[in-house]
Amino acid sequence: MRFDLSDEEWLLLEPLLPNSRKSARVDDRKIMNAIFYVLRTGMPWRDLPERYGPYTTAYNRFNRWSRRGIWKKIFDKLASKSRDSLYLIDSTIVKAHRAASGAKGGNKIRLSASAGAGAVRKSTRSSTAKAAR
Repeated sequence: MRFDLSDEEWLLLEPLLPNSRKSARVDDRKIMNAIFYVLRTGMPWRDLPERYGPYTTAYNRFNRWSRRGIWKKIFDKLASKSRDSLYLIDSTIVKAHRAASGAKGGNKIRLSASAGAGAVRKSTRSSTAKAAR
């Protein structure tokens, strides 16, 4: 499938996984594929396609491996294999558009409070008084 690990990727990651086999477990490669599928698509665990097995198995294994530091070992291994592993993208080099922080858009010129304080007042009361004269 589109998000599944290739044979080359699996050979790199398999030795990093825990070996404890207390019970009959679902295939680790299938679980890794399920976890990566959820992480890449951003879908809820509950919507995991059936071909990956029970979503609870993938979710529980993801959490258990997180607590044990397995994902850190996997990341370190993959980073060591990449020539671009030292490059990071964060907010210090990527600037968001001003609208991303809630700024009002448009080219409209806005008066400051001090400039507006010296201007002629506009109100319904004064315009009504002039109309009554």
